[in-house]
Amino acid sequence: MGFPSPFFHACEVNAMIARNVPDLETSLVIDCPVLVTERLVLRPPHDEDLPELIVYANNAEVAKMLSRMPHPYGETEARAFIQAAKAERRAGITYAVTLADTGAFIGTASLIPSKSGGLELGYWIGQLYWGFGFASEAAQALTELAFRTTTLDVLEATARTINPASRRVLEKCGFVYRGEGEVYSTMAGRVAVDKFQLTREHWLDFVAT
Repeated sequence: MGFPSPFFHACEVNAMIARNVPDLETSLVIDCPVLVTERLVLRPPHDEDLPELIVYANNAEVAKMLSRMPHPYGETEARAFIQAAKAERRAGITYAVTLADTGAFIGTASLIPSKSGGLELGYWIGQLYWGFGFASEAAQALTELAFRTTTLDVLEATARTINPASRRVLEKCGFVYRGEGEVYSTMAGRVAVDKFQLTREHWLDFVAT
């Protein structure tokens, strides 16, 4: 089953078009500062997120599920993440995931350049907020953002083989399993992952159902 699109009014049309890029038809630049879903606001990470970012990211249960999350995770790592998110990107975007009703920071979600030259979906939610469907809501929003604001044909994602919850999130978004692989985890070294892909054609069929 697909999902509704209640969040795209938050991105003005001209804010979703990559600016100052010679070839817009092939650009993967995304310019959408704020993305709103039913329960979430996805917006740029900023310094006020530091306390919660450090607490939620400095958790071995979170870090072991992610390839790029260092552990331990302190102020140095948190500030580096925020600065990297602020840097001008040639492709993709990074958001802080916050609750719409309180503004509380609960995790991050991003579209980052993949090794194949496309984009890869990534996300994590602080353990305190697991089990409420926030990861699925954020992932669905970024999936639609990727296909509606770029000419991307295939969106990629991976999930640790020990992380069935992340696999379920991807399947809810329409991603299709493409086999196992390996990635380097900052915390655990070489680890096994399940590889997923979502084509534009499959996504269009998925949201239409």
